[in-house]
Amino acid sequence: MEEVQDRLLRALPDFLVLVVSLLGQTVGWVWLLGWRAARAGRKTKLVMVAAGVLSLASAVFAFLLRFDRFARHFPLWWPSWGRGLAITWALLSLCWLVGYPVLWIGSRMHRGHSPARRLFFKTACTAVLAVPPAVVGYGVFIERHQLLLREQKLEFPDLPPDLDGLRLVQLSDIHLSPFLSLDELRRAVDMANETRAHLALVTGDLITTSRDSLDGCLDVLSGLRAEAGVFGCMGNHEIYAGAEDHAESGGARRGLRFLRLSSAPLRFGNAVLNLAGVDYQRLRRPYLVGAEKLVMPGAFNVLLSHNPDVFPVAARQGYPLTIAGHTHGGQIRVEILNMDLNPGLYYTPFVDGIYRRGPAAIFVSRGIGTIAIPARIGAPPEVALLRLCRT
Repeated sequence: MEEVQDRLLRALPDFLVLVVSLLGQTVGWVWLLGWRAARAGRKTKLVMVAAGVLSLASAVFAFLLRFDRFARHFPLWWPSWGRGLAITWALLSLCWLVGYPVLWIGSRMHRGHSPARRLFFKTACTAVLAVPPAVVGYGVFIERHQLLLREQKLEFPDLPPDLDGLRLVQLSDIHLSPFLSLDELRRAVDMANETRAHLALVTGDLITTSRDSLDGCLDVLSGLRAEAGVFGCMGNHEIYAGAEDHAESGGARRGLRFLRLSSAPLRFGNAVLNLAGVDYQRLRRPYLVGAEKLVMPGAFNVLLSHNPDVFPVAARQGYPLTIAGHTHGGQIRVEILNMDLNPGLYYTPFVDGIYRRGPAAIFVSRGIGTIAIPARIGAPPEVALLRLCRT
């Protein structure tokens, strides 16, 4: 019963957004075709009805693809790309729903003014329809593939001297699926190896669904090289796919150790870095139960947690550094008038980069892959190189 509830909760946001697309597409076609109830011809009405039916069908289809019993009847790439296209359709609908009527009303308010002003509003209305598809296209075909190496200095006044300059390379949110190929993952692994880091970290979400190739992902990750080893923690999609045990055992055979409410003391000179890890921490439940027992006195304690909203609890438990992912940096992120329009902010204030609370810090990676929509806008994929520094 609890599993069914979790599936419904995960599907609900997609379903609601896509149902709204029914209204968005209808309004968009109304204004695009200059339709008025009194003047609408039969063909125009048929086009309107077809657009509405397509939006509703997209909503239902995307919702059903959440369930394996339905998805398994389609080719492997269908569930991911089917949902992605449907949600993209919905987002475009919302842009049209919000933008086009506002500009149309503005044009009507200035009907008596100069022809130049009327031309401006007509051009703006056309742009509202044209710009969203262009931006989404950029996110799908260009920015999604612009893998970057981000270097981040993490400063701690009490860092043991022998840990000063220690390099940790992080891969997160790989989501090997029809949206991300094995070749793209190999490129990320090669980029990580080029850093010659002391420690390599994989912070969850290796795959997206149970139909994705977990073994293929682990095979590529087996190519990670680091002086002190390769460690990881479980993400929510390993749990959703029921693949935690498979990932743990398969990773161990390939030299990738997943820390599941466990720790690994690593010695560097006269200092010990105590690396602890937990599985994805479910919402609406107490965070990090039992993780306080993993804190090692006298060591520099680092916690691997897929979701970053555990940070305040980790800081109270005695972890000066938490390393996380999960948010994709928002994946679709836009700044307007100094406002950060970022979906990740709706469930955690820790979305991208470094955050501090007193002496404790967390680093949140944007990750590599995508979910729902095969696009990244304002949040390019990354391999993160973290450098510990003593101040």
